[in-house]
Amino acid sequence: MKPMSTRKVPGIPHAFPLKGDLRPETTAVVVIDMQHDFVSPGGYMHALGVSLAGLRAPIEPIRNVLTAARSWGCRVIHTREGYAQDLSDLQPWKIGGAPNDAVSIGDAGPHGRFLIRGEAGWDIVSELAPIPGEAVFDKPSYGAFVSTELGQTLASWGIKHLVLTGVTTDCCVTSTLREALDRGYDCLVLADCIGSANSDHHDAALSLMRKPSGVFGTTALSTDFISSIELMHVA
Repeated sequence: MKPMSTRKVPGIPHAFPLKGDLRPETTAVVVIDMQHDFVSPGGYMHALGVSLAGLRAPIEPIRNVLTAARSWGCRVIHTREGYAQDLSDLQPWKIGGAPNDAVSIGDAGPHGRFLIRGEAGWDIVSELAPIPGEAVFDKPSYGAFVSTELGQTLASWGIKHLVLTGVTTDCCVTSTLREALDRGYDCLVLADCIGSANSDHHDAALSLMRKPSGVFGTTALSTDFISSIELMHVA
């Protein structure tokens, strides 16, 4: 049996989890908003005129993490940001978009209306599609907890440790991380499995997550996480 002290992922600023040891029954991998509207040509972010390179970079690392996590046996959770057809759940300040935005939520695009539930652009990219049995939480919000039953679901499963991936680093990932920490979850962000349209914003958000105090959890590379859980298979 592998010593309990080795059931951790090496990370910056500290190993994960901070408390206890890493086990599939107490761990969930969360894939945040890997939707066409955020990462695909013709989607909402593309229509805003941003580069998709930083948003698409996490796709392959996340796919590798999902393969390993599913084999390990931990929970896998997906989120999608999206709004009602009539925009009734869209925050008033978002209606019409920001003053300099080329498009706004609900406008028509190549994949249907941007960020509207049920439209093709709202769906998760095929490379990271949920498999049967994996929970998907639809959220009209940046954070994944505030507008969904994610918290109740995690509690019912006995989850203590969250591994966060997805987009965007400086918005929905950061928002979900802060919500999770406030709810008592031990959090790991996989640095190569998150992305942003703006590299400066990505780096700034990641820098906060790596504060030496560990107040924003910890970070690691996907290869370190995968190696750690694969070692447990042979423990």
